[in-house]
Amino acid sequence: MHVSCGHLEIARQVFDQMFLRDFNSWAIMIVACLQAGDSEQAISYFVLMERCSSLFKFPAWIITCLLKSCVLTKNMELGKQVHGQLLKLGVIDDLSLSGSLINFYGNFKCLDDANVVFNQSSRRNTVTWTAKMVNSCRENQFHKVFDDFTEMGRQGIKKNSFTFSSVLKACAGMDDEGMSGRQVHAIAIKLGLECEAFVQCGLIDMYGKCGLVRDAEKAFKVAGDERNIACWNAMIMGYVHNKLCIQAIKLLYGMKEAGLEVQESLINDVRIACGNRELEHGKHS
Repeated sequence: MHVSCGHLEIARQVFDQMFLRDFNSWAIMIVACLQAGDSEQAISYFVLMERCSSLFKFPAWIITCLLKSCVLTKNMELGKQVHGQLLKLGVIDDLSLSGSLINFYGNFKCLDDANVVFNQSSRRNTVTWTAKMVNSCRENQFHKVFDDFTEMGRQGIKKNSFTFSSVLKACAGMDDEGMSGRQVHAIAIKLGLECEAFVQCGLIDMYGKCGLVRDAEKAFKVAGDERNIACWNAMIMGYVHNKLCIQAIKLLYGMKEAGLEVQESLINDVRIACGNRELEHGKHS
């Protein structure tokens, strides 16, 4: 009750006074600490809980929470220890655990370790493939991301909006004049995912960075009233990237007129690229 009401400190006091603690009480405190941004305390609770029980009794989601905490606190050593225990207990093939471990190692730029987890998984799904692609994209291995995306199709693995977001980021960095991006766009349309927010933003960003401004504008228009702030930002930065300052400034003011909050960093980016004079001129044109 105290946790749901946001009284974390009171909940801690009640928890500390408990003589017997079951899994649910431990889990509630761990999740509450994570939601409050106290990852270090979440890890401390997990370590204490682990001493009172065996790891195999813990559901996968609690291990996932722990690995996320390890990333936030930059505690790579504990994450590796958890990985070792999972291997010892033979539960590493759980799909959600595999995906979490791949994400964990990727955040520490340990791609070799992440790929070992991926390759040792006897079953792979959307989460594990997408986690692998996110890691490769983070390290600018763009062609590898596209190859994995293609392989997912060959194996009949379902793609989601996060999958498309990752591959579109990679396509934006490939020197092929948007050819790969167009292929991905066509697949998104075929799968009915073109109107998903992450996909829309990814398409606008990709086309803008590939110099295909008209295609970026088409994707922006397709988003229509459903477009979010990220889509507006991507279109404005697409104009900036292609040195179309007047269009960028007009859209910036259009964003304000639409009642959307404009981040100061975006205004600064436009100001640096276009200059204060043009920014003021665009307001009246």
